[in-house]
Amino acid sequence: MLESRRNLALACALSAMAGYVDGIGYLHLGGLFVSFMSGNSTRLGVTLAEGHWQHALEALELIVLFVAGAAAGSLIVLSALAHRQPLLLLIEAWLLTAAAVAYAYGLSNAAVAAIVLAMGLENAVFQLEGGAGLGLTYVTGALVKAGQLIAAALTGGAGWAWLPNLLLWAALVAGALAGGLAYGWINLAAIWFAAAAAFALSALVATTAKWTH
Repeated sequence: MLESRRNLALACALSAMAGYVDGIGYLHLGGLFVSFMSGNSTRLGVTLAEGHWQHALEALELIVLFVAGAAAGSLIVLSALAHRQPLLLLIEAWLLTAAAVAYAYGLSNAAVAAIVLAMGLENAVFQLEGGAGLGLTYVTGALVKAGQLIAAALTGGAGWAWLPNLLLWAALVAGALAGGLAYGWINLAAIWFAAAAAFALSALVATTAKWTH
């Protein structure tokens, strides 16, 4: 999926957007994540061990919402709908818009819920039929793959095959940096920028991509 320049550019853009949103969510939730469910799962286990039931419930709620978003995205991919890739991005954009509007009306919990659903949904953008696809809102897998491909390069494999996976990681870190700065500036209203980016990506993909079933 990362062999073509178009796919790599789109994947990096989405990874950066996920990092941006996750940086905002992390600061807003005081150490919980809106896209990195491994971190929330660790937090769930630790808070259960400490007997902090309310904190454990908060982590569990985020995980459930993320899975729901991922499931919804997969249902769209596996459906007979046309133009599924730009459609996923359009739905993500509307979810992020709903989050920004909810925050503007003082509904922070609803805003966070919409954000988490959007992040789960995003991971279906590169989903292959019947498969897991490419994770875009977390980069542990990309780093593992980069390490494996570096080892392959050192033993006679393709010299730069690891670079796309490293670029995904760098994009997420850059996005998180931007998200942290934006949150310090305008709090959760910074989600408006992510919504605008998602709308722009949806329009761009709709005009340049052919989504195959």
